[in-house]
Amino acid sequence: MTLRPAGQRPPVTTRRGSDDGVVGRLVDLLLDAGIDGVGPLHSARELADQARLTRTPESAVRKVIRSQVVKGGVGGFVTSVGGFVTMPVALPANVLEFYVVATRMVAAIAELRGYDVNDPQVRTAVLLTLVGSDADEVLAKAGLTGGTGKVVGLVGQQLPPAALLMVNKAIAFRLLRGVGEKAFARLGRAVPLAGGVVGGGIDVWMMRRIADHALQEFPPLS
Repeated sequence: MTLRPAGQRPPVTTRRGSDDGVVGRLVDLLLDAGIDGVGPLHSARELADQARLTRTPESAVRKVIRSQVVKGGVGGFVTSVGGFVTMPVALPANVLEFYVVATRMVAAIAELRGYDVNDPQVRTAVLLTLVGSDADEVLAKAGLTGGTGKVVGLVGQQLPPAALLMVNKAIAFRLLRGVGEKAFARLGRAVPLAGGVVGGGIDVWMMRRIADHALQEFPPLS
């Protein structure tokens, strides 16, 4: 595995070219808002820097996880509290918000453990972590296979930009499936207020699963 530790920023070449489809826009959203930060949204590196003040790297990792799990739960509650009436609009918004928060959390963990989140290989590894146990399926759909069992190991092979783009899009396709799956899993949201409790609880559980996966996939470099 040859990943570049935190250091110089190389040209980012994993963004979509002329693809204006939903998948391309989702990839851009996760990379721009989730990792780099846009407007009032802090970047993953800023989140990591704030967390590591007066803390050891691993204590900072735990702080990042706690704060982002809470944020994910609040987002799930707020977008679900209206019940069935607001679900058609609120659920897709919640899915996007959830994965932006999850992307920032995973990228901050990677940053705190010595990875360069500006490296295209690492950025794809961050996105791949979001799909958890479906990573092998996603890679297979992108025409890639690997036997290391580690996300970072699978994408840390100095893949060319075109291959990284294919992986990113395969990830986006898998995440978009989450809109329908969440709608089915969260039928309790049909009841106002109670739906907020259900939605918030599920988002907390899912965010913790992603955090646990990130801890395994991004071992400390030093």
